[in-house]
Amino acid sequence: MPIITVAFALTCALLMLRAYRHNAAEHAQTMPQMPNHVTDVGESWYAKTSTAFDEESPMPDIDVDVDQDMFSNSEYIEVLGNEYKPKAASMPSWLPHTKLGEAKTLPTNDSKLILENNRDVSQYTVEPNSDSLLILTPIKNNAKHLARYFALIDKLKYPRNRTSLAILVSDSTDKTQQMLIESRRWYQEQAPPELRFQRFDIYRQDFFYSLPRKQRHLREKQKERRTMMARARNYLWTRALQNEQWVLWIDGDLEYYPPNIVRDLMAYDKDVIVPNCLVRRRSIHSRWKHTVYDRNAWQETDQSRQVISKLKDDDFMVEGYKSLKTHRRYLDHFPKNETIVPLDGVGGTFTLVKSHVHRSGVGFPAWLFQHQVETEGFAKLAKAHGYGVYGLPYYYIRHVTD
Repeated sequence: MPIITVAFALTCALLMLRAYRHNAAEHAQTMPQMPNHVTDVGESWYAKTSTAFDEESPMPDIDVDVDQDMFSNSEYIEVLGNEYKPKAASMPSWLPHTKLGEAKTLPTNDSKLILENNRDVSQYTVEPNSDSLLILTPIKNNAKHLARYFALIDKLKYPRNRTSLAILVSDSTDKTQQMLIESRRWYQEQAPPELRFQRFDIYRQDFFYSLPRKQRHLREKQKERRTMMARARNYLWTRALQNEQWVLWIDGDLEYYPPNIVRDLMAYDKDVIVPNCLVRRRSIHSRWKHTVYDRNAWQETDQSRQVISKLKDDDFMVEGYKSLKTHRRYLDHFPKNETIVPLDGVGGTFTLVKSHVHRSGVGFPAWLFQHQVETEGFAKLAKAHGYGVYGLPYYYIRHVTD
């Protein structure tokens, strides 16, 4: 009797397994297909980014003082793996959260009237959606990087129904715009629901500015180039920002960032925060070395303030050039026990911003503000408004090699 029972159970299990395989095969045939430019390159990048670096591209020699396994075993990252949780009784974003030095206290009666009026209108006021995220990326001639761009976003461990994406295409002459339109159609119309964005917007604004790629890092071209980038960023965030709580600026040509990076950065609960962006280059001995890519993230020092004090009002400061010593402190200049540091300048490779910073009028100066423009000017302007700007020296992401 037990033998018959076991045989019957095995037969039922085999029949159920055949039925499951048949249904799975039918389901696979009906699944929507990703665009070719995403599938061909994107799948390989899923495989490569499943671990920090593949064995074919090790990190044998690193300029920055970090461990070789820094991207996978970052012991100096305080919040790695933590879950961001909003405050239970957070102050509305449209109320001032910082006491400015010259702010005057209103009389008690006036304050009561303001609060009463506030209560009357609060039920009609649209507040930012809790934990909602808007990813912003301005790009130009970025077709060869789009597959990796979407592959990395797809690996982010953040709810897609709380994530919106807005991309600005400017002065492009390649297939960037066509590929974005195709990608948007797939994500929003054909992809499974768990991969669809809350919004996926594509904007086009041409500034008719052309600079050969070989000249993009020339010192004498930086002011005009960064001014145009500031105009592009301002156009994008003023068009795209709706009622999201967070804004994330991402470069279109990043090579790697951790899947949990959004929640990690949110957990610090700062107005503006950036990781440390590295780039991998070959040394004279043909060995790969990692150095800091984003020199726009820095902290002022006593020496740098002395340099600034001697500048003319129309002098433009720019980082990363041996011909100009600014004496600022970059993210690779901090000891390992300083896991989060205040900054006076930031870059735009991967910058998380609380949306109320932009809503209060802090954008990207297309004019000189304290001798800076664009992202560094944004950090200076944010601090002038009383907001906090911070960097994570030992939280790494990687930019493609120019």
